Amino acid sequence: MPPSPLDERDHATYEWQLWVDGFGAEGQAKLKGATVLVTRVGGLGGVVAYELAAAGVGRLVLAHAGNLAPSDLNRQLLMTHDWLGKPRVECAERRLRELNPRLEVDAHAVNADASNVAELVDGVDLVVDCAPMFEERLALNAEIVRRRLPMVECAMYELAAQVTTIVPGRTPCLACRVPTPPPDWKRQFPVFGAVSGSVGCIAAMEAIKVLAGLGEPLLGRVLAYDLRDVRFSTFEIERDPACPVCAGPTRCA
Repeated sequence: MPPSPLDERDHATYEWQLWVDGFGAEGQAKLKGATVLVTRVGGLGGVVAYELAAAGVGRLVLAHAGNLAPSDLNRQLLMTHDWLGKPRVECAERRLRELNPRLEVDAHAVNADASNVAELVDGVDLVVDCAPMFEERLALNAEIVRRRLPMVECAMYELAAQVTTIVPGRTPCLACRVPTPPPDWKRQFPVFGAVSGSVGCIAAMEAIKVLAGLGEPLLGRVLAYDLRDVRFSTFEIERDPACPVCAGPTRCA
């Protein structure tokens, strides 16, 4: 991920974040040269993609299958009522380009799985996993461990949410915590858009920190919170020495 030189328009657009201590023009150039895969771009991933586009990430790869339904509109902020019945990823691409016309978008109307994850991850610098199903999450996890790419892992349910950042070789991977998909997990679940939006913003900031070398990402730690009674906490997680994905010297140092 070589930094991309900033021009006058970059300095004008990102002036306020260039003032952030420890970020500056060097950090902005790293974002401009970066490619991030966001899967999916619904209530959670849509906010991630929007914030990364606003921050000046140069290229976004989006993966999301299916057409827009009325029940998506309570939380999927990249979607619009006029797009009902049409592919969601196309609406997401359109809205992101409206926000940042200089953004390069590579949109795929698919959900990640074992058959396509290598193609989706190819050429990216970081992955943000916003998939609702653990089969998708575990396929992404296996691929980022194989390629030694960082991944921000985020999820929500009802009024609760969790975020962590995986860096193969330094942190536990997802399979250390969830080696197989939970048998009772369903794609549809209760959620408010404000909850998915809150965790999406945090996940986007984690991605920015990793890409720009800013602050301390959630490496080996999980941020968990419940907005029902506004409780926030972090807890440490450990690698599973018997993990089928990341255990062993050839997989993680």
